[in-house]
Amino acid sequence: MKKIAVGLSGGVDSSAAALLLLEQGYDVTGVILRLKPENYADSDIADAQRIADCLGIELHVLDRREYFKKTVIEPFVAEYLAARTPNPCVECNAAVKFGTLLDYALEIGCDGIATGHYAKIEEKDGRFLLKRSESAKDQSYFLFRLNRFQLSKAIFPLEGMDKEEIRLKAEKAGLPVARKGDSQEICFVPDDDYIAYLASLGITSPKGNFIDKDGNILGQHNGIINYTIGQRKGLGAFGKPMFVTAMSAENNTVTIGENGSQYSIGFVADKLNFIPFDELKNPIRANVKIRFKAKEQPALITPNADGTVTVTFDEPQRSVTPGQSAVFYDGDIVIGGGRIIASL
Repeated sequence: MKKIAVGLSGGVDSSAAALLLLEQGYDVTGVILRLKPENYADSDIADAQRIADCLGIELHVLDRREYFKKTVIEPFVAEYLAARTPNPCVECNAAVKFGTLLDYALEIGCDGIATGHYAKIEEKDGRFLLKRSESAKDQSYFLFRLNRFQLSKAIFPLEGMDKEEIRLKAEKAGLPVARKGDSQEICFVPDDDYIAYLASLGITSPKGNFIDKDGNILGQHNGIINYTIGQRKGLGAFGKPMFVTAMSAENNTVTIGENGSQYSIGFVADKLNFIPFDELKNPIRANVKIRFKAKEQPALITPNADGTVTVTFDEPQRSVTPGQSAVFYDGDIVIGGGRIIASL
């Protein structure tokens, strides 16, 4: 690939990615996605334009607000209403950043795209593999849903670098965002307050019952969207520490239990994507990460007839949360992953 479209966000990582590609002799074009006014607002586009001017590259502003709403925001809301805790960044990467942005890049004559993600792509036996980054900021977890074609057209220039090294390089090159702060966790949710964000969309949920594992009513909750598996704070007084262990949108109940009850031996996952192979036909062992900040745990992954998999841990794990992404690793290689739909 010789001509690359870099997905600029107005931040230091993506601008450093463009700088590195230019230094390596690539023909670089910048593209910034306008997804929501609250997200990539005019100030971010202005920053991206300053970056492009500094680097001497062209900048395209790609308006995909309606597509983003359909593919990321609406599923995000639906997951909360279904008593699940979603991971919108995973969906955004597959559908938007490496989906519609890649399509646009190819339309304007580019050979592929680059982003400021911390991850590694390696070609082996005709397949493109996704691997964890050597950087402490590894983001391979968020990229597991990328397909073979998307990986074949992507470059991650920041592989192996740490954040301060990137900032110093950007500073030396005179990039105006060298010391700009990192973006928030969920880019379209102000202050990472998803309850306030849902309320701004007119989304609420009715009060219902706290129950124990046997269905006995213990009290009243404030609406299932206010809770997540493993939560301890904000449940009220029960005379002892209690934890959320399950939620039911159908029954509008939140199940709580004493310390220890928040552990599970495994889970069932759907919406699967595998990278080194097309489908899982036989059980395999792998290390499994059930949330971005969780430590990987050894487990057995067994395919089911309905297209899901059952993951059984060697040791019970805390707060296995429906809606979250489970990602499977073989050493540094990302085997794939899926969406947790039920804990065991």
